[in-house]
Order: sequence, then structure tokens, then C-alpha cells
Amino acid sequence: MTRRRFPVTVAPVLLAVFLSSAWQAAAEASSSAADRIDRLPGQPPVNFPMYSGYVTVDELAGRALFYWLQEVPPEAQPAPLVLWLNGGPGCSSVAYGASEELGAFRIRPDGATLFLNEYRWNKAANILFLDSPAGVGFSYTNTTSDLYTSGDNRTAHDSYAFLVKWFERFPQYKYRDFYIAGESYAGHYTPQLSQLVYQNNIGIMKPIINFKGFMVGNAVTNDHTDYIGMFESWWNHGLISDATYQQLRASCFNDSIIHPSPPCDAAQDVAATEQGNIDMYSIYTPLCNQTSSSSTPSSASKNRRPMRRHPLMKGSYDPCTESHSTVYYNRPEVQRALHANVTGINYTWVTCSDPLNDHWGDSPRSMLPIYQELIAAGLRIWVFSGDTDAVIPLTSTRYSIDALGLPTTTSWYPWYDDKQVGGWSQVYEGLTLVTIRGAGHEVPLHRPRQALILFQHFLLGKAMPKNGTTS
Repeated sequence: MTRRRFPVTVAPVLLAVFLSSAWQAAAEASSSAADRIDRLPGQPPVNFPMYSGYVTVDELAGRALFYWLQEVPPEAQPAPLVLWLNGGPGCSSVAYGASEELGAFRIRPDGATLFLNEYRWNKAANILFLDSPAGVGFSYTNTTSDLYTSGDNRTAHDSYAFLVKWFERFPQYKYRDFYIAGESYAGHYTPQLSQLVYQNNIGIMKPIINFKGFMVGNAVTNDHTDYIGMFESWWNHGLISDATYQQLRASCFNDSIIHPSPPCDAAQDVAATEQGNIDMYSIYTPLCNQTSSSSTPSSASKNRRPMRRHPLMKGSYDPCTESHSTVYYNRPEVQRALHANVTGINYTWVTCSDPLNDHWGDSPRSMLPIYQELIAAGLRIWVFSGDTDAVIPLTSTRYSIDALGLPTTTSWYPWYDDKQVGGWSQVYEGLTLVTIRGAGHEVPLHRPRQALILFQHFLLGKAMPKNGTTS
């Protein structure tokens, strides 16, 4: 299988090396006012505040995570706070969630100007995008070895440390309803961080981090059932031969998705050849270099194949949105406006980090025990799936949920948006499953209106509409 390559992300380390301890101390002592974004280059007028900056999560190692908060308009406060995480592992929530999915802006092909996303999620809640772990996007570390020793456990604990400090910087969000959401490999990040927040809140009558639940989409959940559903979906959609389907079944079912065995790796190479040059994250949509002559796609977007070792590396539908963000976030004036790359080191910002992805460490094979713990705790848990994704397809998600053995409270039914079927849903005791018809791996990119409806219903804890309306 041909592997997508990304420029090696070493710049966050260089940034940290030149960052003085005096500046770090001043930055950490700053109030939220210092993080206020006046205006981004090329930005249209907006009626909502934004903030961005750094929070140091490990003083000794010098790890600091970059965030971008997009609030609801002041008249809509108080509204819930939602943390959004993209996966990879090693990919930026600023690059994906904020810039081509649910964020307030989309980047034009000129890589210099923005336009407002009509279906931005900060219409319903305050959205906090986090680049995690250190080494992703604008997040950085003083310790170069961190780039080669990252894994699930450190990522969860660093993200929790970020939240604790962030709530001190933004005390107005203390005790506010708080949710965590994400997609793809954030199918690990989201429940793991949720578990940490939940466990640290035990015994506290009125926790500052008022955690209410989580939502994940096209999520890596349980390696065994993820593999079963992935290969079955490929075969059902005619993407692989009968013989390759049997080879995948024989080679991969007991493997880790992040660290597959050589026979599984070889079987996936054969599958990639049979699949041809299609976007496995959105199997019915054209590739960037077939749809856009107005921009030059990056090497990554030209070769949009699931990675041999990490088939979850990116959830990005072209035409060429990724190349636009690469241009935009490398502009010095954009970095200044975002309070990013604060020492002005000349380096290339990239959407995903090769060192982190290539050397990812601990990755538990199943999130289902965490689901069981948090369902028993009574937290709100929603799982959604775009049904044209072949990387973590709907079939995988259904098998993973079935493995929980939850009783059904509302059987499978179509939900509607303006009298059109938006997808299907099933409600279990403690968990709601929602599919989004015609969406790929990045649901808010492919079906932005339906994704916003989904998000609004999640916040309300209200089942998806059955009767041909959005109410």
C-alpha cells in the first residue's frame, strides 16, 4: 500500500528551544484577555469573540498545547462548552475541525482569505479546538524525544492538565456544562480523556469541570470489530476481490490497527492496489487533483490513501481544503493574530506530524471498557458515522456498538432534515447511534447542515427527528 508522507514536524521543538523561561512565565500568568483574537487576516466581520494561545502542560519537559476558542455570540451566553479533538494520531484540530469541518471559517483557494461557515457549531455552543499531543500543529515541546515517545496515556494526561489550567484562565466556564467530541483516532482520545475527567470528579459535589458526556464520529473503537467491519465494507462496496477479502480476514482480525502484523500489512497492500486511486475517506467523491485547478495540492492530498500502518491518519475530503490551510497557517501575519509561533521561528506548519504518527506508542485495542464505565455513570454518549467512509466505516461502528450488548430502547429508524432522510438512528440504554447519509470520514465537511442538526440534538439529549422536520 502506498503510504502518504508529510513533512517532518520538528518546528514546534525549535520554537520551544528559543522560548525563554521569562516569556513562558509571563504567558502562563496571562489572563484570557491576552489571548483575545482581534481579527484574523482575511476574516469577514463576525459577532462572536475568539481566543487562542498556549497552555503549558508539563513544565519539566516544556510541553505546551495550543488552543483556539470560538465562542457563541455574547447574547447567546451562557452556552455549553465543547472540546473538539481530531485524531491521526498526530493531526491538528485547527487544520481539520476548525478549518474544514465545524469551525467558524473556511479557507478560500487563495490561502489568504476566509469565509464564514454557515453551519458552524459555535452557533450552538462554545467550541474549544485543541492541538494535541505536543508536536501537533502549533503545539510544541522542549524535549525532542517527546515526538518519538507519544502515546494514548500521555496524550490523555496532558489534555487533562490543559483543561485544569485552561479553566483557571477562563473562570467564566467553571461549572458550565462541558462535553468532549472528536473523530477518527479521537475515538481513543475522547473516551480516554472523558474517563480521566469523570474519575477526577468523583466525590466532588460541584466539580469545576462540569462534565456531561462525549460524542465521537467514525471513531476507532475496538480493533477486532473495527477490522471486521472495515473489510466487510470494502468487499460490500466492491473495493476488493473475494480472495483479498479472505486474506484480510485471515491475517488481521487479531491485530492492532495501529501496529498490524507483517501479514496483515501485506494483505492491506494488496487491497490498496485493488482499490485504486480513490479517496477512502469519502469513496464517492473525486480527488483534489481531479476537481481543482485553482490551487496546487500538497503531496499528501495528491495521494490520499489509507496509511499502511495507520489507516486513520487523516480524515480529509478534497477538493484541496488541506492545501489551502497549509498556505494560510504558514503566513506570519496569521500566526501573529493567533498568538502562535510566538518567537517567529521560520518553519513550515503542517497538518499532521510524521514523527508522532510513525512512532506512536501505547494504543489499547479496545475502548469498550471505558464505554461501559461511563455508560454506567450515566453520562451522555453519542456515536455518529458518515456512511461513505471506508477507513472507519459504519459497519465497523455497528459491530463495535453491538459488542457492548446494550438493550435497545428505540429501534433503527430514519431521521429527517426538511422532509429528506438525513440518516438513521438507534437508541440504546446509555448510548445513541446516528448515521449521516452521504457523509464521509469528516461528517461536518461533507454534510455540514445535517452535522449541525446532529450536534444540536446531542446537546439537548434529544433523539433525532422522525417526522420530517428538524425539531
